[in-house]
Amino acid sequence: MRLRHRDGQTVHLSYCTNVHPAEDFAGIVAQLDTYAVRVREKLGADLLGLGLWLPAPVAAELADQGRLRRQLRSELDARGLEVVTLNGFPYQSFHAPVVKQAVYHPDWTSPERLDYTLDLARVLLDLMPDDALRGSISTLPFAWRAPWDAAQSGAAQRMLERLSSGLARMAWETGRAVRVAFEPEPGCVVESTAQAVRHLAAVDTDRIGVCLDLAHLACAWEDPAAAIGRLRAAGIPVVKTQVSAALEAADPVAAAETLREYVEPRFLHQTRSAATARAADPADPDSAADDLDEALDRDLSGGAWRVHYHVPLHADPMPPLTSTVPVLTAALGELVGGPTALCDHLDVETYTWGVLPPARRPAGDAALADGIAAELAFARDTLVDLGLSQTAGART
Repeated sequence: MRLRHRDGQTVHLSYCTNVHPAEDFAGIVAQLDTYAVRVREKLGADLLGLGLWLPAPVAAELADQGRLRRQLRSELDARGLEVVTLNGFPYQSFHAPVVKQAVYHPDWTSPERLDYTLDLARVLLDLMPDDALRGSISTLPFAWRAPWDAAQSGAAQRMLERLSSGLARMAWETGRAVRVAFEPEPGCVVESTAQAVRHLAAVDTDRIGVCLDLAHLACAWEDPAAAIGRLRAAGIPVVKTQVSAALEAADPVAAAETLREYVEPRFLHQTRSAATARAADPADPDSAADDLDEALDRDLSGGAWRVHYHVPLHADPMPPLTSTVPVLTAALGELVGGPTALCDHLDVETYTWGVLPPARRPAGDAALADGIAAELAFARDTLVDLGLSQTAGART
């Protein structure tokens, strides 16, 4: 969906398709009918944006074959779908039962991560609608925080220089720009906006910036105004925003039994206590745990907990748990509620099939499509309340 900001910019609102397990070209096209078209129709929208996820092998195939890129663009156009942003965080096999930290590999010390991201940029240039002047790709925040040393940091900085050169070359060849957005995440080298400022201090900000995931921002116990102000002061653009909410427990002891239902084997659910806001390091072991079951098995002191578990925007979790939607609302107010839009690519990143933990989720494609539509409607209405207007097409 497209919305117009009061400054005349088009703000693109999409949903992130890595909620779907498709990992080949045929599966990616099939998911357009199974989910995306249903979501668009449920919303009554003429045009729906997708934050498309392409696994590395598919990205490489598409980057190598212009015919296949044109076919995918045609499939999108025929269904009233558009793509201005890609999720380049998961590399591949995202839905397979693997070691939880596998999603952080390959990291930004690796040429495989660089090649994947440049492949995505080549693909996105042909997928973007004709009136879009630029695209965005979100990526992981360098690596998981350990092991990480000066040699790895140097290797990552060299990869970023090559990334910037590759993006600049594509922009010169096509007249269109793609920017890459590093997404702070709990437990990673870059977890907070302060760490983003430090690690991205030397990047080419015409090509590289930050993806603010609002669930991650909440889990780091960052104040939205201060965090966004910090990035602005450093000259680091917010290239993309993942519109998401995390799980919150005001009293973790009272909520322990309910929280245990959210433990699952595939994904990390990093947990941070309120003491994180006062800690020099957001991953300090006194206020942080790398997974929810770890937090529940020890005394994570410091008051309320926030858990890296993307919950629906439009409905409350199981009581006594709540969500960090107030953080989301405050952050969107800072980003697009003022006289100038500070970010024009907003992607609803959902992994849930409703307000229930994994064992209690309703099954079925229709239930998932309905849930995605409800989250997008919530995000759209929140943006309208901030003064944006919905439009089928507007200046990009």
